[in-house]
Amino acid sequence: MTLNEPDEIRRAFGCYPTGVAVVTTRTPAGEPLGITISSFNSVSLDPPLILWNIGRESCNYETFAEAEYFTVHVLADHQGELSARFAARAGDKFDGLECGEGVAGDPILPEFAACFQCRTEHTYPGGDHMIIVGRVLDFEDRMLEPLIFHRSSYRRVDDARS
Repeated sequence: MTLNEPDEIRRAFGCYPTGVAVVTTRTPAGEPLGITISSFNSVSLDPPLILWNIGRESCNYETFAEAEYFTVHVLADHQGELSARFAARAGDKFDGLECGEGVAGDPILPEFAACFQCRTEHTYPGGDHMIIVGRVLDFEDRMLEPLIFHRSSYRRVDDARS
């Protein structure tokens, strides 16, 4: 394999299971915006920091790269459909969802396994992505099993146990 074969390296990266999350914010005009990610990670407990990244080719790149606040929703194992909805490039992703409002006005999805409301602390270039580090301002853990993404498919924690 060579590094010039993006499909091959993407498949190799996919052998590492990740959680699935939806990140929300508001556009400068106040409209809700959300995308599905699998790049979420904790960074620090003191202060509480998390990170995620967004592709520079994303149509939502500028809004998230410049957002002062955002919310990460770790999806529960039954939320594959919600993940697909927020991964789509078109359509009103919030249609029919009764979202709450976070400490900074970001949309809070009605269902999730855990939710982290953040203020952007740092951004770093990362190749074809931007790495966004957020300081956690508030969080909620609903003690649900997470949705997992592995080898281009959704999985459940139960799948790993069997």
